[in-house]
Amino acid sequence: MDISQLLTAMTPEVYQRILTAVETGKWLDGSVLTPQLRDSAMQAVMLYQSRHNINADHMTVAAGGEIKFKSKAELKRDFAVNFSATTCNADTAISDNDIARFEHDQL
Repeated sequence: MDISQLLTAMTPEVYQRILTAVETGKWLDGSVLTPQLRDSAMQAVMLYQSRHNINADHMTVAAGGEIKFKSKAELKRDFAVNFSATTCNADTAISDNDIARFEHDQL
């Protein structure tokens, strides 16, 4: 199978499974990747990212094949947006100094 056939056959779901296997060193069923299989899977992930990764995260391969490095300011902005989107709603506002406080009997 050549590269173009591989990338045509690889769906986003297959890509995600291969990415998870590369990150953890195991397939979803728990079987361990051999070093040779891990290297091949990593190459497949990088090829897929080079074709489909439009909004590249820090230290991933962006569309076009370039490795994306984000500046510290870009990372802070991305994390602030992700944090506010997941923790805030219209009724609450969280500041940097807010912490959760509980009485012992509330735990």
